Amino acid sequence: MRSTSTIGLAGVAIVSAFFVHSGGAQPVKVSGGDWPLYRHDTAGTGYSPLAQITVQNAATLKQAWTYHLQGDAPAPATKGNGAGGGDSEATPIVVNGVMYLPAIGRVVALNPETGQEIWSFPVNGVSRRGIAHIPGEGSNPSRILFAAGRRLIALNAATGKLDPGFGKEGEVDMVVPYNSVPLIFKNVVVVGANTPPGPRGAPGNARAYDARTGAKLWEFSSVAQPGEPGHDTWDGDSWRDRSGVNAWPFYFTVDEQRGLLYLPLASPTSVFYGGDRKGANLYGNSVVAVEIQTGKYKWHFQTIHHDLWDHDPPAPPVLFNIVRNGVPIPTLALTTKSGYMYILNRETGVPIFGVAERIVAKSDVPGEQAFPTQPFPLKPPPIARTSYKPEDLVTADDTTPEHAQACRDLIARNGSVNNSGPFTPWLYRPEGAPVKSTLVFPGAVGGANWGGIAWDPATRFAFVVSQDEGSLGWVEKTPDGSPAPYDRATLEGAGAGRGPFSVRVGGVPWPCQKPPWGRLTAVDTATGEIAWQIPLGVTEGLPEAKQNTGRPARAGAIVTGGGVLFVGSTDDNRFRAINARTGKQLWVTKLERRANASPMTFQGANGKQYVAVVASDILAVFAIP
Repeated sequence: MRSTSTIGLAGVAIVSAFFVHSGGAQPVKVSGGDWPLYRHDTAGTGYSPLAQITVQNAATLKQAWTYHLQGDAPAPATKGNGAGGGDSEATPIVVNGVMYLPAIGRVVALNPETGQEIWSFPVNGVSRRGIAHIPGEGSNPSRILFAAGRRLIALNAATGKLDPGFGKEGEVDMVVPYNSVPLIFKNVVVVGANTPPGPRGAPGNARAYDARTGAKLWEFSSVAQPGEPGHDTWDGDSWRDRSGVNAWPFYFTVDEQRGLLYLPLASPTSVFYGGDRKGANLYGNSVVAVEIQTGKYKWHFQTIHHDLWDHDPPAPPVLFNIVRNGVPIPTLALTTKSGYMYILNRETGVPIFGVAERIVAKSDVPGEQAFPTQPFPLKPPPIARTSYKPEDLVTADDTTPEHAQACRDLIARNGSVNNSGPFTPWLYRPEGAPVKSTLVFPGAVGGANWGGIAWDPATRFAFVVSQDEGSLGWVEKTPDGSPAPYDRATLEGAGAGRGPFSVRVGGVPWPCQKPPWGRLTAVDTATGEIAWQIPLGVTEGLPEAKQNTGRPARAGAIVTGGGVLFVGSTDDNRFRAINARTGKQLWVTKLERRANASPMTFQGANGKQYVAVVASDILAVFAIP
């Protein structure tokens, strides 16, 4: 509770048939200097009109104050998945001059100009990703709403005490846990689901509750049920009790004018073997538009058919308009772990710049039927590496002789590496066979991850953070009694998070392909072309002239009316200000820990613009002196 003040494959070019037409904002305009939602507004733009910090003065930013999420005796930063732990991924909100955020084991309200605590509510398992605010209405006070496992909890925003008017004494049992940020729109609260591993079990359905009472309003079946569009994409009874396909994103977006909610849905489980779920598997790996008041399906677009890579869309789409022949077109942009950005008409799901279904490689895993084609956007180009060739292996000239040799040794231990371009399926390794590894790009953590897209109305650029990390492995038979008969494995064992195509140098992972290893990309949404792209992050162990490699990153950026983009995210522990028009770095500071969270900005009661980011277990706030 302490704060301190300082100042390659042959393909067929056909339009994808895996979106369904049917129908239906300008991003909500938030007045004043608040940051009231996780991504500032219901359109998810990550844009604030504040313009006190500019391209001209950003270099003078100084730390204003810090707040320790661990309390007065900060513990070592730890890692978790969604709830608890010191490796926070939270973005604070500021509403009516008060800052709210989840800390470690509690939710707090702070004075946003000083960091001084106003109140603190202790709670086990609070989401480490963020919280939401519900405006007061009638007899219902202004509330703070957050998830803690399967509990949806409401606090009085003024006092920090449980609000007994919501659910049962301030709590609703969601049954299936959700580890991220509820969406509030009018009288509706939307939450997702974080399902346990295994092909059968809890559904990954999005659910909605009444923001006033906590009563359940609707639930959307993320696995298409009998009689629903897409049900025929599941072979036989493979849809029944299927888990995964979950709405796990950190936040949701909604078209306020059309009342449409956009759900990004994950891969079906089991993730790396789909022999028991032949077909395209809707609505896996899709963005689905539903009516926010009823949950009624309107349209969908599937980004991967029959996913075998866990390359779901990890964030909801950002919403904006583009203008053609003087006519505004309602548009959204969606990124995926597979390294692509899809730009769609948000009323219908039809691609703005076209999508081609191209033939991809077949699987040799027993019983597996990889889908024969996958959807490739014609524009923009990939935002992350999607393939690998032998000449892409890092050399001593790229980095160091020691690193290059360690990478050659890694390949030798893995029995060479095999990549057949985008959507390379995992090779099958029979029991006792020599090691022979597949190299997949993007790897297990994807190209773009959960940070989502920031969108700037001045330039009409969409900004996305991505990483270029590959994963090594194969598919092998699993022991009797396992959830699936086959699963991905590596030299280190089975599991989705293993087998990186990198080696550790001085305790830091260095990827084994030529840099860049992480990027920040600006896409011109009016044309679908890349406006600029830069490596994001430095590798300090390299000679100075070679350090600008880019680094792994998962969180997102924000952009402001001053033409300044702010981003942390990279594992070099830097927080940066960047010219939104050109990609030129304006300011950088090294933080005590990694800022594995999306930043935010707000205006204090003193009229000063602040920018804030959580760095593992420390909230750091900056301003112009």
